[in-house]
Amino acid sequence: MRSVRGAVAKGRDFTRQALRDWGWDCRESAEDAVLVVSELVTNAALHAHGCHELVLTAGETLHIDVLDGEKVLPSPRAVPRPGVPGGHGLHIVQRLSDRWGSYAHATGKVVWAEIEASRLASRRPPGPH
Repeated sequence: MRSVRGAVAKGRDFTRQALRDWGWDCRESAEDAVLVVSELVTNAALHAHGCHELVLTAGETLHIDVLDGEKVLPSPRAVPRPGVPGGHGLHIVQRLSDRWGSYAHATGKVVWAEIEASRLASRRPPGPH
């Protein structure tokens, strides 16, 4: 994925299709999942040499992994300033997901988030997408 706009749009489209395939597109929290993906992919594009891979896994949770090429782990700014651009992404991820975190790997890092399946739909979907 080359540009921020292109990467984020592809990530949102991929997420919406996966949620639709899994029957998890009926609740408002499905849009929360799309926004979490948007924020994580945007952060990777702006701060970490781009999003190398987006992985969504369905089970008891929707597990979102964004792999990038930067080993420095993210941390939310202490207090984002209202009306000032930037610095809000990880706060949005924290508010909309049930859990999130990050870890380094050989060529960069993974920033992940989880949303409980019970928030997305009443039926449990099949395997990874």
